[in-house]
Formats: sequence, C-alpha cells, structure tokens
Amino acid sequence: MEWILTMTYLWLKAGHIIFVIFWMAGLFMLPRYFVYHQEAEPGSPEEARWIEREGKLLKIIMWPSITIVWLLGLTLAVRTGAFAQGWFHLKLAAVFGLSFYHVWLANYSTALARGERRLSGRQLRMLNEVPGLAAALIVVLVVVRPF
Repeated sequence: MEWILTMTYLWLKAGHIIFVIFWMAGLFMLPRYFVYHQEAEPGSPEEARWIEREGKLLKIIMWPSITIVWLLGLTLAVRTGAFAQGWFHLKLAAVFGLSFYHVWLANYSTALARGERRLSGRQLRMLNEVPGLAAALIVVLVVVRPF
C-alpha cells in the first residue's frame, strides 16, 4: 500500500512540474507576442494574426496549465503537509503573484485586441522578466527550503 501512495505522489509531482513548464512557457511567450503585436500596423492582417496567436496561447496552453498547476500543487501541499512549512508560504505568495500576472496578461491581450496600446515595447520587454525572477525564487524555495 505504501508503494502505491509513493507512486501516486511521484506522478502528481511529475505532472505538477510538467504543467509548470507549460505555464511558464506561456508566461514568457505572451509578453513577447505583445511586443510584436504592438509593432504591427493597427487593423492590418498581421495584427489580426497576433490577436489570434495570443488568444490560442491563452486558451490552449496557459489557462489549462494554470488550472492543472493549482490543482496538482494544492494536492501535493495537502499530501506533504507543506502548509505547516515556512518556505511554502513564500512559495505560495510567489505563485499567487504569477497567477495575478497571468490574469493581467490575459486582460492586456483583450485590451490590445480592442486597439488599446497602453505600454511601450520596452515596458513589455521589462515585464517579460517577471516570470523568470519568480521562477528562480520558487525553485530556490522548493529545493533549498531555507526556512
């Protein structure tokens, strides 16, 4: 019986990591898409292609991935008693931050599709660093568990 529980835990963990990778790929790609989108002529066929690409990235990769990441992550946290560990609270805060960032990106995609270009290409390139910094923090917390 212990073997089955161990294998279940390992499969949950593997699934969680796989879908984190998918989600992070989307978080890195979408702001870059926004840069190219904003460089396209408003109303052009190229802009329409970027709107379609952004929508597909969100619908096919990012929304399913964030959902599975949260479901598997919370299942693992409950299974391992992570809620009682200090490092986990900061990790959870970072994941909440990335989730907020994801929702903000989805809203910005909708605004871009309406023709609203609120940020410059430079600002979007800077925003592209957010998931990398968050990922570095999360990996250190999970692997090192400093507190």
